[in-house]
Amino acid sequence: MAANRILIVEDDPAIAQSVALNLRFAGYEYMLFDDGKVAADALSRDHAFDLALLDIMLPGMDGFELFSYMEKYHIPVIYMTAKTDSESEVRGLRDGAEDYIVKPFEVITLLVRIEKVLARTGRLNQVYRFRDVVLDAENRIVTKAGDEVELTPLEFDVFRVLIKNKNRTVSRDRLLNEIWGEDYFGDLRTVDVRIANIRKKLGFSDEIRTISKAGYRLEER
Repeated sequence: MAANRILIVEDDPAIAQSVALNLRFAGYEYMLFDDGKVAADALSRDHAFDLALLDIMLPGMDGFELFSYMEKYHIPVIYMTAKTDSESEVRGLRDGAEDYIVKPFEVITLLVRIEKVLARTGRLNQVYRFRDVVLDAENRIVTKAGDEVELTPLEFDVFRVLIKNKNRTVSRDRLLNEIWGEDYFGDLRTVDVRIANIRKKLGFSDEIRTISKAGYRLEER
């Protein structure tokens, strides 16, 4: 299954590169433009995108004008903008955008919103790859070099969080909250035990790094 493909139209180079880099780490493909008119013209040649991230204040054509092109090609939209006024937010959402996020924002927040929109619109690719390991979230199967690896349900859930966030540190608290729930009051070492098992079963003793006083990271060196 191909990776989800995302269109980014953002004229701030620092924000554009940060978003693009984190999308790549998260397993998405992307195409980046810094001009609304250039992006609109390009869509006539290639509009196979699962989602668009649009700034509003753009050269050439603003994000609100560009939205009509997204509608034409049935591309869901998340606005990411410095416009904090409620009038702009209401306009964006009323026109049909899936979400509206105000700068500055945490990239992890944007990634969560992207996943939610892709899932809500039925476009989310739930197959994740890391080297020769493939995790199929929908069917709860992990394979390595084509052979299925038997992970327990909790091991699977822990590894799914790590592979979805590869190259980013995931705290023990986050793993506990996402998998065991906020009301879990058991032994905190339960995460460490699952991590040790995953390392052994997948041969990832170096790839799954322990980050001192922070958590774990599946790292692609």
